[in-house]
Amino acid sequence: QVQLVESGGGLVQAGGSLRLSCAASGRGRTFSNYAMGWFRQAPGKEREFVAGITWSGLSTFYADSVKGRFTISRDNAKNTVYLQMNSLKPEDTALYYCAAPTGSSQYTYPPSWAYWGQGTQVTVSS
Repeated sequence: QVQLVESGGGLVQAGGSLRLSCAASGRGRTFSNYAMGWFRQAPGKEREFVAGITWSGLSTFYADSVKGRFTISRDNAKNTVYLQMNSLKPEDTALYYCAAPTGSSQYTYPPSWAYWGQGTQVTVSS
């Protein structure tokens, strides 16, 4: 079992910045062996991929809608993944979720996403 706890959401004006954090834990799991990701879900919409990062942090992936504005990173010593969000827009308003893969997805990208945090709300006012 994997536990994911997000933090850092809030209310910000358009053009502002926020940094989300996700602390991961799980018995028998080595955080640094797995990719991690961020997803978001706006009211009335499907959950969508935002950003992903490989186990080493050397490769990152982004949805077209956030490229150039968001940066995903990780600190394997702290079992934590981050999402730096700059130049925020009202359309970025959503519940943001951290995601971790299945146990069989070591050293795999894209992995099978299996674990989700409770989400952290990001609201961008115009």
